[in-house]
Amino acid sequence: MTNSPIKQAPHPVPSTAAPTDQQLRSPKSSRSLRKLHSAHQLSANYAALNTPSLISQQRQQQQRSTSSAHNNQAPQIPPLPAFSSHHRTRSNSDAIVPNPASNAVATRRAIASKKNPPNQNPREELEGLVRQGPQGDVPTELSRLRHLVLCEGLYADSDGMSQIRIYIWLILLNASAISTDSYLELIRRGASPAYSKIRNDTFRTLATNPLFKRRVSEASLIRLLNAVAWKLHDAKIEKLTEPTMVNAANERGSPELQHASPVIKHAQGPPTTTATDGSEAGGTEPGIYVQGMNVLCAPFLYAARSEAEAFVAFQVFVTKECPGYVRGAMDGVHKGLALVDKCLAIVDPKLSSYLQAKHMKAELYAFASVLTMCACTPPLPEVLQLWDFLFAYGSHLNILCICAQLVIMRETLLTSPSPTKLLRSFPPLQAKLIIEITVSNLRKIPADIYEELVHHAE
Repeated sequence: MTNSPIKQAPHPVPSTAAPTDQQLRSPKSSRSLRKLHSAHQLSANYAALNTPSLISQQRQQQQRSTSSAHNNQAPQIPPLPAFSSHHRTRSNSDAIVPNPASNAVATRRAIASKKNPPNQNPREELEGLVRQGPQGDVPTELSRLRHLVLCEGLYADSDGMSQIRIYIWLILLNASAISTDSYLELIRRGASPAYSKIRNDTFRTLATNPLFKRRVSEASLIRLLNAVAWKLHDAKIEKLTEPTMVNAANERGSPELQHASPVIKHAQGPPTTTATDGSEAGGTEPGIYVQGMNVLCAPFLYAARSEAEAFVAFQVFVTKECPGYVRGAMDGVHKGLALVDKCLAIVDPKLSSYLQAKHMKAELYAFASVLTMCACTPPLPEVLQLWDFLFAYGSHLNILCICAQLVIMRETLLTSPSPTKLLRSFPPLQAKLIIEITVSNLRKIPADIYEELVHHAE
């Protein structure tokens, strides 16, 4: 049974006889004429519609010419049918089937170009990376993300607010998502051992910054710092109570390794954390709170869309990126201050010599900038933009960012008889300029000094 277009017509085909005068005079005469004309066209083109397409006939012609090489007979090419002006377009079935391997590659390229069009602007590309995830190799996509952050920056309004910033930070920090209930469980535990010290610091966190005060409440800051203090406290207790291998002698007097009980371990090194202040830990013992963590926490709460997101980012940052900054002795901060002096002597020897002659070491003017990653210097939107760069390429570059701020103040410092007054508070941050100078000075840093930069906060 042929699949005839005529049989699929909603009405039977009218007769091909010429209409009578009575039919022409009827109201439906014009409609009948159109139906007759359509039927004639369908009848004339029916054979053409059921014949092979041009591509198929050409392929048959090629096959016949190949076989004629053996038979020495010229193939009989049937004449091509005359199509009317209303012929159909070529369907996908008429196309030549490509190699499956090349077809898969072409498909992947088409999907990639559809998800990341060539003319896509950086803002849309960043949003696509956050919403859809990496579309290819993860290291390559991370490199692309860092490049976009460095060259294009994140779109934000005049207050520094961006809908994707906290998610970009979480990606760059490699922070795993947690449920809100996990954060609420830490809140329900009540006051941590460092609660009193937290309350003494939170009320003065960015107290002169109206943007921060308008968006972040002190209660939110207390909850987050207290929750992080509980996490650090639990990690410290777990470290102190885990069994270790110690040297002992067996029955025959031979040395062997045995598991030490928590009591033995505490006897070897008692914890120095007091019950009321978790920041008084020893130099090698992990602390749970130090003064300045409130300022370090502030940008996370400002940029995040919820306390749980800020908690995850801040907790990962202080435990993986700069654990040396939150120890009781803050040994990471002091190493960073020494590196400020070293790096400034490399990138600007004249300015460094001048400050050293005035007995102006970094520990006198850069302590807060090192500890808070420059968050202590307004304006807050510039701090967020600078942190985009630090999270993308490493928080250790904050040391070079402090040197860049000194280079910006260079002429003023060299002409001032008392640079101490100028360095009591740094001028407002200029994130783009600081990043440009930092990237330029990075080439001047020797490999051994750069290695110290990378590991100083561990």
